[in-house]
Amino acid sequence: MKILKCEIGSRFYMKTRMEEICSSYEGKVEEIFVNESSYVYEWEKLMMIRKNNGELEKVAVGISGNIRLVNVVVGQQIHTGTLLVRLEDDLLITGCE
Repeated sequence: MKILKCEIGSRFYMKTRMEEICSSYEGKVEEIFVNESSYVYEWEKLMMIRKNNGELEKVAVGISGNIRLVNVVVGQQIHTGTLLVRLEDDLLITGCE
């Protein structure tokens, strides 16, 4: 993790990285669990997609951070590669069992 020092004063700023979460499926947005002010943890459920074959798929990612954009709405038809969410990665490393 990089810490960038500000030129003025002694404040420190954390470097952040924006991640775009895109659909791996063709289908319809069934449910959305986040909004543009949400903080999410690694593997937290972001939304549910009903694939064209009827299967329900959970959308989750292995990073934590702040949601900056929700680019879809419930009921929207989506395609592979559709931008679903833009997430500002907090770059925090968390442990696992």
